[in-house]
Amino acid sequence: MRYCLFVFLFSFVWSSAVHAEELPEVLIIGDSISIGYTPYVAAELEGKAVVRHNPGNAQDSGTGVQKLERWIGTEQWDVIHFNWGLWDLCYRHPQSKVQGNRDKVNGTLTTPVEQYEKNLDEIVSRLKTTNAKLIWAQTTTVPEGEAGRKVGDDTIYNEAAARVMNKHGLAVNDLNQVSDSFAADLYVAPGNVHFTAEGSKKLAAAVTEAVLKALED
Repeated sequence: MRYCLFVFLFSFVWSSAVHAEELPEVLIIGDSISIGYTPYVAAELEGKAVVRHNPGNAQDSGTGVQKLERWIGTEQWDVIHFNWGLWDLCYRHPQSKVQGNRDKVNGTLTTPVEQYEKNLDEIVSRLKTTNAKLIWAQTTTVPEGEAGRKVGDDTIYNEAAARVMNKHGLAVNDLNQVSDSFAADLYVAPGNVHFTAEGSKKLAAAVTEAVLKALED
């Protein structure tokens, strides 16, 4: 009886491990917005794909250029869903007492849009060598009253990103359009770029749909 039970459990664990290894591998790269929606994407794709996020916060595109190699690693990714922008278009001042030293009046822009476009072009060129299906996520909305970000800069940076993605023929997941439709109660606070759990779930639904489409294609 014990032997039979052992064989059954071993077979179950082994078959589960094999099944997990056979699932497509999905990598999500991005800032805290993506950190918020990734768990919901992973839950939606359970049994269909293995979803991982880059370690920590991907911050600005300059950080992406520097750390992309270690985030990609040696894994054979099937889909990579990636985004930058909110950190890039943020103004910061060392003396600002606001979280993250944000200050759009006296601060310095993290990444000028011209450099942002160049960084994305370099990042995409590297990502294409992975042979994964690539999905760019447009930067989510900058709300009124944000301390370090100017309303409308998300549109400017998304237009720059779109030029890069069109050049390389990449799929675009327009999370900016999704977040533009959000009511105020889906943000964690007025003037805050972050979303409540419900807001993150809505973004996750759009990400899940994009990933599934890429896997089917």
